[in-house]
Amino acid sequence: MISIREQDYGLDVALFNEFTLEDFKLFEAALMKRIAEHDKPSVLLDLSELKDFTIDMAMEELRFVRAHDNELGRIAVVVEDVWIKLAAHIAGLLSHTHVQYFDTVEEAQAWLAGPVAA
Repeated sequence: MISIREQDYGLDVALFNEFTLEDFKLFEAALMKRIAEHDKPSVLLDLSELKDFTIDMAMEELRFVRAHDNELGRIAVVVEDVWIKLAAHIAGLLSHTHVQYFDTVEEAQAWLAGPVAA
């Protein structure tokens, strides 16, 4: 299940239980809309309630990141589970996007709303 909210900096995305291909398609559509409206939108990914993801979603995510990584700003990831954190980290290695990991949503939002380091 996915929850998506538009923010001044881009999107806040929270994932619950299992991240499926259908969820990713919703995320992709929302992100493409923000890319069209906002130069290099940043994204907060709250994975703290994520328990699992499907392989087809992971493959689609890799395809999307490779195609659009130059169009994204910063990525803030809130995650506790070590395996989900590892998967997010591996996906981050495949892009040029600046990814930062946080323990809380509030810390992640503050970083995204703050100034971009040169």
